[in-house]
Amino acid sequence: MRRARLQHSQGDSHALVSIRIITSDVARLVEFYERATGMKAIRATEDFAELKTAGAPLAIASTRTVPLFAPGSARPADNHSVITEFLVDDVDRVHQNLTGFVTDFLNEPTTMPWGNRSLLFRDPDGNLVNFFTPVTPEAIEKFAR
Repeated sequence: MRRARLQHSQGDSHALVSIRIITSDVARLVEFYERATGMKAIRATEDFAELKTAGAPLAIASTRTVPLFAPGSARPADNHSVITEFLVDDVDRVHQNLTGFVTDFLNEPTTMPWGNRSLLFRDPDGNLVNFFTPVTPEAIEKFAR
């Protein structure tokens, strides 16, 4: 079998191409992320959908997909270490828009020591989500698009 050689920026041999959340309720989690981000998901099957972001896609997959990789390797609603982060234009406005929809905010928009104004909350499966806006000159420069 012949393999294609992939080109990545800056000569890297690795490129982050997606983050995948495993869930027992794809429809519920897709609807949540569509509402929270304002993006429309691309649904490949009832077991898999993606939200195409400017960076890497956020994939949402059913527990039924786990055995295709390695049976028992991922469990839904069991994340205690990963935070999915979204760069937004105005985190305070996003917070206002999500109030009444998001049920588990962990903080109000807060300016962090590294220069981002962040809003941390949990999705319906308990996964941590951070929406942030760079506010210091250094952070703004770092995330300039």
